[in-house]
Parts: sequence; C-alpha cells; structure tokens
Amino acid sequence: QVQLVESGGGLVQAGGSLRLSCAASGRTFSTYGMGWFRQAPGKEREFVAAINWNGGMTYYADSVEGRSTISRDNAKNSLYLQLNSLKPEDTAVYYCAARSRSQGGISGELDWYDYWGQGTRVTVSS
Repeated sequence: QVQLVESGGGLVQAGGSLRLSCAASGRTFSTYGMGWFRQAPGKEREFVAAINWNGGMTYYADSVEGRSTISRDNAKNSLYLQLNSLKPEDTAVYYCAARSRSQGGISGELDWYDYWGQGTRVTVSS
C-alpha cells in the first residue's frame, strides 16, 4: 500500500558527500518509523540509520555515525540521508524503509519494517 521512491544516488569521489531522498505516498507518513539500509555486492542488506515518527529519536550504525544525518519532513512526506566523508566501502544500493503504526518506535532490524523502496545506487571511487 505504501510506496517509497529513493533518489539522489550517483558516482562520487572518496571524501565527497551525497544527500539521498525518499518520497513516500499516502497521508499517514507522520505515523511511520523510517529507516535507511544498504546492500553491497555479495553482501547482506545492513542497517544504516533510523528515525522515529516526529524526528525526536535517531539511531545510526557504527559505520556511519558521526558522518551522516537522517532527517524527515512530514509536511513533504520525505525522508533524507546526508552522507559525508564518503569511503569506497560505502558503495551500495541504498534502500528506504517504513514501518506503519510504529507507535513512536525506532529500529535497526530489517524485519521490523513492512514497506521498502527499490533503492538508489551509490558508488564511491577511490
């Protein structure tokens, strides 16, 4: 029912920055817990960052903490991920995920989310 569309990926040199966006359908976006995950070639999908319904709580993977910022604009039904100081190991397809009826919760677990986008590719060159 919920549709998520990621954008903002591309090719960037190591040390550079990207801002990823996720546009969500529906009128209940403000009730969703949201997250970003990524999947590199030959690897399992892994958690990157999460944010609760009103942005009051955020959670980051150790691999990106300190150089990334997750945010949301509920008036625009949008989720964002700012990535700075990019490294070649950040190369992956990045996915937006949503949890409906989140009850204010937040999670870095794949199975907690019930809607997923198709992903946007990020390639970091060295």
